[in-house]
Amino acid sequence: MKKMTQFITLILAIMCVVGCFPVSAEAYATYTYDIDGFVAASPDAYTPDQVINYAYMGLKADLNDVRDMFVDKNNNVYLANAKANEIVVLDPYFKHKFSITEFVNHQGVPDSLNTPSGVFVTEDRIYVADTENNRIVIFDLEGEFIDIFEEPDSDVMPENSIYKPVALAVDSSGRVYVVSSTTYMGVISLNNDGTFAGFIGAQKVTYDILDIIWRRFQTEEQRAQTVQYVSTEFNNITIDDDGFVYVTTSSIEESAQQAAITSKAADYAPVKKLNTAGTDIMRRNGFFAPGGEVRVDNRATAEITGASKIIDVALGPEGTWSIIDEKRNKVYTYDADGKLLFIFGDKGMQKGNLQSVEAIAYQGEKLLLLDKTANTITTYNRTEYGDILINALRNNNNRRYDLAVEDWEAILQRNNNFDAAYIGIGKALYRAGDWEGAMSYYKFAYDTENYSNAFKMWRKDWVSKYIIVVPIFIIVVVVLVGMFFKYAGKVNKKVAVTRGKRTFAQELLYAFHLIFHPFDGYWDLKHERRGSLRAALFYLAITIAAFAYQAIGRAYIFNPYGSYSSIFVQCTSLLVPVMLWVTANWCLTTLFDGEGSFKDIFIATCYALVPLPLLIIPSVLITHVVTLSEAGIVNLIVSFAWIWTGLLVFFGVMVTHDYTLGKNILTCLGTIVGMCLIMFIALLFSSLVAKMTSFIYNIGIEISYRL
Repeated sequence: MKKMTQFITLILAIMCVVGCFPVSAEAYATYTYDIDGFVAASPDAYTPDQVINYAYMGLKADLNDVRDMFVDKNNNVYLANAKANEIVVLDPYFKHKFSITEFVNHQGVPDSLNTPSGVFVTEDRIYVADTENNRIVIFDLEGEFIDIFEEPDSDVMPENSIYKPVALAVDSSGRVYVVSSTTYMGVISLNNDGTFAGFIGAQKVTYDILDIIWRRFQTEEQRAQTVQYVSTEFNNITIDDDGFVYVTTSSIEESAQQAAITSKAADYAPVKKLNTAGTDIMRRNGFFAPGGEVRVDNRATAEITGASKIIDVALGPEGTWSIIDEKRNKVYTYDADGKLLFIFGDKGMQKGNLQSVEAIAYQGEKLLLLDKTANTITTYNRTEYGDILINALRNNNNRRYDLAVEDWEAILQRNNNFDAAYIGIGKALYRAGDWEGAMSYYKFAYDTENYSNAFKMWRKDWVSKYIIVVPIFIIVVVVLVGMFFKYAGKVNKKVAVTRGKRTFAQELLYAFHLIFHPFDGYWDLKHERRGSLRAALFYLAITIAAFAYQAIGRAYIFNPYGSYSSIFVQCTSLLVPVMLWVTANWCLTTLFDGEGSFKDIFIATCYALVPLPLLIIPSVLITHVVTLSEAGIVNLIVSFAWIWTGLLVFFGVMVTHDYTLGKNILTCLGTIVGMCLIMFIALLFSSLVAKMTSFIYNIGIEISYRL
């Protein structure tokens, strides 16, 4: 009995100790994405505070079909209640102030709203997208009627189109930007008197290439009956203090949307930032472009797949902005440069999760999410981590970089996956003149542009200290190269007038005569036996080694992610095209009176590769001394090497087979076709062998089961 009492006491003590530890109430995780597109955990920037329902607001009945939410500069909250045909106005504490339902219009006739879907508030006016009445209705801040903007009248409006305003934004001059659910020509711009000003920001059309080809063969009647390619319409809009318009759309084809996120292109982006001319000026400087979920194959979301469905955008403090994904009930927040700050949210009934997110808005330090299924507003408080992040961005925006460093370091202590912190510290070190320190932090964040700027300053300091070294080094290199080519020319002249067996060194040095004198060089290569198979194999191996060095030896600016190909891949990528070229050319020239054997063609082709290692290796070395703006020098050298090699291959075939220029051009084109044919046959044969192997294996398995 005594032992039992001791055991029970021990269990109770353990339960009490465990109960002292805090348990997280959130049912979602906050995360970002790394450079490879994998989820990286992050501290919570916002945590749920309370859920506001109609009873808390002081309303007599539940909200029905709330489609939009807006917070004005005084933190009052406006809800577009579509089913109840009203605009509900709440004070900063979410208590009901008044509602706008019926009013007397400018003709003195009683009027009312009909399915309002959008609301926007300026310093002195409330603008309502009165959807089913096909108009914009304007009230003062007390809810008194001011004016109505009817459907815009313009010759450029599509014929028989139905004007359905669902969202709107107003700039400081009173110009109104309207999103119509049935208008695909872009955002409708209205002057401050309601007259039509134009369209801005029409989305690019997503084409199906097969349908485009098929339409070429259709009659006019058939084309009229097929699906027309039109721009996708927007679904929401907001505007910042500088007059730049943020718009979202959820009707882009999913593969095109994900491709835009990966490539950081603007054409099919689900969220854009437009200037007054309709040009997208959004910065997309993160690892991936803003647009929602990066991994859409359920790695991050467990069950939900496919591209995000972006339905709203809200502007936060210090240039931050957020979008919401209706499919996943998630919030994606970015900074002014389009870099991902954090992602949070999920679908569910637990506090902080939503059943169906509909709108997002910022209220000071709070974040508000509207749940259209539960007809509630969930408020989220900014955490200590979120406060540090915003304060760092504030100091950075105000150019107080030294103060921002403390915040960035505090962030890194909590989240070492946060790249903006590395960049912020790098900028502070850059301004302090610590170029090497700045480069190291930029390197952590894969920020090649800022790394290049810091490297340029470091290079300038190094050159100023060791100015005499640079010209001496250049002179030494030029002299050594000149001496080598002079020696090679001397050896080649001597060998040209002597008889007997060539040494391996002489066969190698002959390449430096051939690359500058291809016509007589290739003639002597074949007829005078100035080259050999062993020298050809040597240059083939050297070229493979040059490509392998290029893969691993480039400077950080040219290979920030440290990607490279294995030596096996390098061998395959060079050997396969060389052998395909030699084989196809030999097969073709055998039928068209070619004088070169398979061995002759192979040797000529391998000798033509000499410019590649000759120029690629120096180009890799140059990457360590040039900046990002000077990268064209490296690209020019590599391009010249490939052009030089291509010309040598062309002239090598011409001289080896003793062809005319015209016949050689046709032969080279035929060789390329032959290479494609050989690859096709090889793939077909390998597929056949794989199927036969699988068939025999399955028969063996079946027999083993029956024995």
